[in-house]
Amino acid sequence: MKFTDASIRALKPKPARYEAWETNGKGFGLRISPAGRKTFIYMYRFEGTARRMTLGTYPALTLSQAHEIHAKAKLELERGTDPNVESVQVKKQAREAHTVKELVHVYVERYAKKKKRSWKEDERVLNKDVVSRWGRRKASSITKQEVVALLDEIMDRAEAIGGKGIQANRTLEIVRKMFNFAFERSIVEKNPCMGIGKPAEESGRDRKLSEEEIGIFWNNLDKSRMDKGMQLLLKLQLVTMQRKGELAKIEKSELDLKTRWWSIPKEKSKNKHSHKVWLTNTALDLIEEAWALSGDSKWLFPGRVKDRHITPEAVGQALLDAQTDNPRRNSVDVFNIPKFVPHDLRRTATTHTTEAGVSRFIVSKVLNHIHVDKSITGKHYDLYEYDKEKREALETWERKLRSIVF
Repeated sequence: MKFTDASIRALKPKPARYEAWETNGKGFGLRISPAGRKTFIYMYRFEGTARRMTLGTYPALTLSQAHEIHAKAKLELERGTDPNVESVQVKKQAREAHTVKELVHVYVERYAKKKKRSWKEDERVLNKDVVSRWGRRKASSITKQEVVALLDEIMDRAEAIGGKGIQANRTLEIVRKMFNFAFERSIVEKNPCMGIGKPAEESGRDRKLSEEEIGIFWNNLDKSRMDKGMQLLLKLQLVTMQRKGELAKIEKSELDLKTRWWSIPKEKSKNKHSHKVWLTNTALDLIEEAWALSGDSKWLFPGRVKDRHITPEAVGQALLDAQTDNPRRNSVDVFNIPKFVPHDLRRTATTHTTEAGVSRFIVSKVLNHIHVDKSITGKHYDLYEYDKEKREALETWERKLRSIVF
């Protein structure tokens, strides 16, 4: 018989599986199961042995598509190659392909831990929104449409609590990086994130608190429901101008309360350069209060998990909750001013300090921003750390801050 769509539909199932062959089809046929499943097959001989090749299931694979695959298989056979070898290899690769959960593990262990200081955040985001959703799926099966749907869900989640969905942008960055890693290792043939733009509008932040807003922040912070230690950490960020991640990881051994210096080791510094921070009277008061709250922990700001410090992410979430009316999170806006994040406190202190007459160069030293000096003198001989100038800058900022909040 000559196969047509009508003739194929006319093939009815029987109690036992059977096969139907196209006349002069050179081994091109259909296998019909008792359940009515119709599968295109190709019967041929290679090196004297009868072989069977499954082409695909009708109607997902159309008759014309099946003829094309059959024609290519015959051509391979004429060239002296078993056409089913590639098919078997593809099936083997599919069985051995990474699941999404396995890909996440390999990405974190082989890439993120070695190249990203934020690898724990990558791991958290991937486990929360990617593994929970696609963990058992093959990584190569994830489509662009599915990534978009995931980002939409994260956006909806953010909007439900009054957020802007910036986390969706961060998730896209991490997932795109993971699939780039997978592509480079031939785990997937394409990155499903290609061509997807940031779901949330995002611009360079320029938020700084005015003097009035600084007073509102400082004097209303204790009205929030965040832990006292978290309140002290945020105030200390405003006082010292340091990064929230470095503040969250302070070990008491890094604090010399007699000489009044906090030494940040290069392992904890964002730019991998050690740094010393002068502790003003206000900074010392905050540290001593936090020290008393921390008990026998080695961390100045211990977390809820034993022997761990507060996480930087928890700091950001706590400040967001303090600015959000959300009964589900038991949070209320205690400031009633435009939203701000922890890093804006660092920017606020920086701006007000330069406004007070401290040079930007010296403020950059307080911030531990590195200026690249390619001269021989700069690279090898000028090892001055500007401790005196940093101390004077922070004392200048403290005077202004105290005039605002006390």
